[in-house]
Amino acid sequence: MKKNVFFTIALFAIYSLSNHSFAQSEKKNIIKVNLLSPIIRTGSFFYERVITPKSSGQLGFYYTGWALDGTKLRGIGITPEFRYYVSESKQAPQGFFVAPFLRYQRLELSTDATTAKGVLSTLGVGLAIGGQWIFSDVISLDIFGGPTVNTRNFKASANGVTESDFTLTGLGTFGFRFGVTVGIAF
Repeated sequence: MKKNVFFTIALFAIYSLSNHSFAQSEKKNIIKVNLLSPIIRTGSFFYERVITPKSSGQLGFYYTGWALDGTKLRGIGITPEFRYYVSESKQAPQGFFVAPFLRYQRLELSTDATTAKGVLSTLGVGLAIGGQWIFSDVISLDIFGGPTVNTRNFKASANGVTESDFTLTGLGTFGFRFGVTVGIAF
């Protein structure tokens, strides 16, 4: 509850500080939150900065803590992304885009059934496609999705513990990244 109140106050402060007299093309920054992340007990936030009239860079960060079939996961992820906006009639950060990205994740794993503990690190690349719209010159809506390919590195905290001691569904070599974000443009 405190996190929701803090986030609401932060969004209101950013909105209040933004200058509404700027033309849309002058909006160079967006701070966003992924609306789908709470479904998997994750907080996912993004900062996007316009680089050229047709491109932007985005940095995503998430924190997660959830359990699946007796395996508890807790950790962070960082996703740098380059967005190229393909629309002829709109400039970044609006319109349809293609976005290659990298993703690093570090997850601490533990189980209830045993004392098994370990750290799973993944490094992946992917390509997202999507669209972003800005309403009332301030509110952004961003919908994106695309495939990822990951490498995994597992380190056990004790001898004899292996990846097979944990349920790692959804953290395989191939995956899919999807999101719906809302944010504040300034």
